[in-house]
Amino acid sequence: MKFKVIFLLVCLTNFSLAQNPQAYNIYTTKGKKVRYKKMVKHLAKKDIVLFGEQHNSAIAHWLQLRITKELAAKRSLQLGAEMIEADNQSALNLYLTDALDQRGLDTMARLWPNYQTDYAPLVDFAKSNKLSFTATNIPRKYARMVYRSGFKTLDTLSATEKMWIAPLPIDFDPELPTYRSILEMMGSHGSPKLVMAQAIKDATMAHFILSSYVPGNLFVHYNGAFHSDYYEGILWYLKRKSPNLNYATLSTVTQTNVHKLSAEHRGKADFILVVDEDVTTTY
Repeated sequence: MKFKVIFLLVCLTNFSLAQNPQAYNIYTTKGKKVRYKKMVKHLAKKDIVLFGEQHNSAIAHWLQLRITKELAAKRSLQLGAEMIEADNQSALNLYLTDALDQRGLDTMARLWPNYQTDYAPLVDFAKSNKLSFTATNIPRKYARMVYRSGFKTLDTLSATEKMWIAPLPIDFDPELPTYRSILEMMGSHGSPKLVMAQAIKDATMAHFILSSYVPGNLFVHYNGAFHSDYYEGILWYLKRKSPNLNYATLSTVTQTNVHKLSAEHRGKADFILVVDEDVTTTY
């Protein structure tokens, strides 16, 4: 009798999932499914949240905006993003204060091709609610310099140019697992300088997060998941400078089955957003 009941419950569960397909689920770092509201409640208690996205994930972008709105109802928020480079902060500030319209921002700032669909809603939310929004990423031309010639090339920059990167010299550990995985993924195309270019991005984003952070606020930062997965990247630099702040991380992954977190994704972040791989992407 007990077996029949269990079999019936399994059948009903499978039928329910088939009739009500889900685009995503959320899991803890250990793979336990967690309710959205519980996750938001947890995030609201932190000082800094790193939301690791897949850049073309429509679900991730939708949740970024929704989570941001809910956190804004609970805490004084600051926002920031990898997708806008630090030397575009002046143009961004002009837009946030209505001194510049969208066309002007498009002209003055180097916006990503998917800015309008994926990041403009976040910036416009900040604008409407008078929140700060920090452009945290290193200008790409300086990251390219590091990729070609290593960290030493940054010493040739002027004092003004150095304002847009993390203070030199930066701490660097090429043995961090995420950095080592870059070399493994790139194979013969990988090089130590490629890892340095990743590190200068992570260090610069951490620098501008902390230099903008106002104690007592909650700073939500949007970045590619690889920049904060496994509690490394940006978070590694944040903790070296401000170990006493309370941090939380999210990561975004895709799977064929969203109803169980694959072992390969466990440990990536405090919360892992699993998106059905069939969900339409933004590009």
